[in-house]
Amino acid sequence: MEKKERLSDLTTAHIQEDILKGKYPVGEKLPTEKELMEIYQVGRSTIREAVKQLSMSKILIVKQGSGTYVNKSQVLSPSDILKKAKFDEINDVRRLVEGELIQRACQTATKRQLEAIDKSLQEKKKAILAEDKDSCIQADIAFHLNVAKAANHQVLLLLYQGFTEMITDFFHEREPKGVSFFAMSYHLHEQLYIAIRDKKEKQAAKILDNILNNNFSL
Repeated sequence: MEKKERLSDLTTAHIQEDILKGKYPVGEKLPTEKELMEIYQVGRSTIREAVKQLSMSKILIVKQGSGTYVNKSQVLSPSDILKKAKFDEINDVRRLVEGELIQRACQTATKRQLEAIDKSLQEKKKAILAEDKDSCIQADIAFHLNVAKAANHQVLLLLYQGFTEMITDFFHEREPKGVSFFAMSYHLHEQLYIAIRDKKEKQAAKILDNILNNNFSL
């Protein structure tokens, strides 16, 4: 029973993720039960339980004789969530997720993964010197994403990858328009890379705190 419950929860999460990605557009009819079974490679009872959970959450609407539809009023896109999120809320989530990722990266990062982190750090330095804000944003996201990959934890990586879209949009909305924010925090990112490379978990955690606290300096 416990295994079945875990499978239905996982399927529920997969369907909800696909809805957020736009695979099943808001207001549109969901594929048939048989089609969903093939898409998610699970049995009929698992699909029914997943649809039931999403219906109870009002993410889906089951219309007798018609089918199951995505409920427009209940689905928030990442951009909608970003618009509702406060700056400190975004920082709090980053602190939780990245804190775990960095700890794991200190333990498991390979030579190739460390090289990828260092490469994105150098790209960020070039972008700062060129005063190219868009390239700074891309390099900053790449740096943190490469750290996430170095944690070698697929679930945490997927979670962080989804969150990077919000971080990117958030950076684009920030003031000032230049690169001073990225220039001020560059040395912290450099220190973080060194701490991960040298497997210093406690030091890396403190540096992450400094990076996130630096976000409030503007």
